[in-house]
Amino acid sequence: MDVFLKLLLLACLSCWFFCMARGAVHYYDFVVKEKNFTKLCETKPILVVNESFPGPIIRVHKGDTFFVNVHNQGYYGLTIHWHGVKQPRNPWSDGPEYITQCPIMPGSNFTYEVNLSNEEGTLWWHAHSDWTRATVHGAIVIYPIEGTSPPYPEPDGEEVLVIGSWYLDDLPVIVKEDLESGADTPQSDSHVINGEPGDLLPCSQGSTHRFVVDHGKTYLLQIINAAMNADLFLAIANHTLTVVGTDGNYVKPVITDYLEISPGQTMNVLVTANQSLGHYYLAVRQFYSDKMQFTEYDKVNATAILMYSGNYTAPDNPVFPSNLPVYVDIQAADTFLSRLRSLASEEHPVEVPLNPTTRMFITASMNEIQCPNASCEGIDGNKMASSLNNISFVNPTTDVLQAYYKNMTAVYTTNFPDWPPTFYDFTALDLPPFNRTLAVQGTRVKVLEYNEEVEITFQGTEVLNASENHPMHMHGYSFFVLGSGSGNFDEETDSKTYNLIDPVEVNTVIIPKNGWATIRFKASNPGVWFWHCHFDRHLSWGMNTVMIVKDGGTPETSIRPPPPNMPSCEAELPFVTWIEEFGDSNAQVHKK
Repeated sequence: MDVFLKLLLLACLSCWFFCMARGAVHYYDFVVKEKNFTKLCETKPILVVNESFPGPIIRVHKGDTFFVNVHNQGYYGLTIHWHGVKQPRNPWSDGPEYITQCPIMPGSNFTYEVNLSNEEGTLWWHAHSDWTRATVHGAIVIYPIEGTSPPYPEPDGEEVLVIGSWYLDDLPVIVKEDLESGADTPQSDSHVINGEPGDLLPCSQGSTHRFVVDHGKTYLLQIINAAMNADLFLAIANHTLTVVGTDGNYVKPVITDYLEISPGQTMNVLVTANQSLGHYYLAVRQFYSDKMQFTEYDKVNATAILMYSGNYTAPDNPVFPSNLPVYVDIQAADTFLSRLRSLASEEHPVEVPLNPTTRMFITASMNEIQCPNASCEGIDGNKMASSLNNISFVNPTTDVLQAYYKNMTAVYTTNFPDWPPTFYDFTALDLPPFNRTLAVQGTRVKVLEYNEEVEITFQGTEVLNASENHPMHMHGYSFFVLGSGSGNFDEETDSKTYNLIDPVEVNTVIIPKNGWATIRFKASNPGVWFWHCHFDRHLSWGMNTVMIVKDGGTPETSIRPPPPNMPSCEAELPFVTWIEEFGDSNAQVHKK
């Protein structure tokens, strides 16, 4: 009997350890449909999940798996991407439209299987079809494995802050028209914090997002930049911020008065309520790095309110942060980003690839697509475009993953270039054309061997005098940022400055205006993975590509088989997407 009890105990412990290793399993339903919201004194229908803007928060633990059944009750085909989740061997549930799947059509549903591995902190989910992510997005909060703690003192509370964009116009109609005509895409009318513009905007004072704190306690802010096309500065009046994580990874604590956060990025930030009882604005404003002569960007200062609990007379107006950088403060942005470092501790080691076998040099440029007889509304009568190594990506009509897995032809080519077609002074003003302004359109991908170590240097260019920051996001991976700087990258001198000890590990890297950034990663996750600028205007214009990582030769190092219910590409034909033909009124779209 003694032996039996020991065996039973051993079996129970084995089962417990196995369950701990696998993580818990969670189930969610996302119902996507339109609902009326009122902002800036106007009411309009927007596409949302479960009738909320932003959408529901997913709370899980490191190593968990969650299934999300997405029911599309809207009027457009769409997909959902789990931003920053690596999805080991499971690109089928990664989500970018025409890259890993075709759209979930109106009236249908698809269940995503989302597999967490070593992510810990804050990530997010968002639609990945045309510009649907403007209103279809939400947070993913990933706690440490139960029984363990984060590498900083446990906070007394937490607050999720999702910063987004609000447009007064009918966004799908305007974007469709601009892409067809070749004109610039729309600017947002306001930034929003948890769906609200804040006190400083018309008709918004009663709905400003507020969060209550107790004096002397410390709170974890889980911040997501879900804005469509805006880098953002953020500060809280009279309060110091301590950054402890970014993009689902921990960092050495950075004590700062402000943040700079780009679209796609997430940050975990500690703030201690150590000021006089009162109300304090948390404010965000755009960090603008594009042409200085263009002044029509979104200058709204969106606000939330940090409110102390206790007995005191509330002020007529909360305190506004005096240390919020001005819109064009490039030095403030670069200084903040340069301070981020990985923990590089025993519990959270850094494993930088030291022997890259593939090196790529990729230029990120604004471009044009030539129109007959200068008949378009972009520069010189052409269409606005963008590119990587002068290739402007074109979505196929069958998703790349399916084509790769089934060995289909004529969907993509494998000749994405490792180098730009020509080398020149990339950051010089008033560059002569030499055909650089006209991008080459194509569905070109880069193929990598399994476990290959890859180094990529991204170089911003001043083509069309249009250099600006580019937040480049990679699906399926995080990577190490070895270094960045201004001007043209110099292999001989700049490579000597690389940080191989504690570089920050992220899934979105900022290519600075008229500058460069170098990253490394190990291609250990087989699949089809999207690379793109997280400014949706640049994504729409073609600043993207695909990396296919081959299988490793064993079942455990190969892409999993596809689920049986993948959305069919043929199913899209009777329906519309945002960039297909439709009339200019909601009624016409709904009728179709």
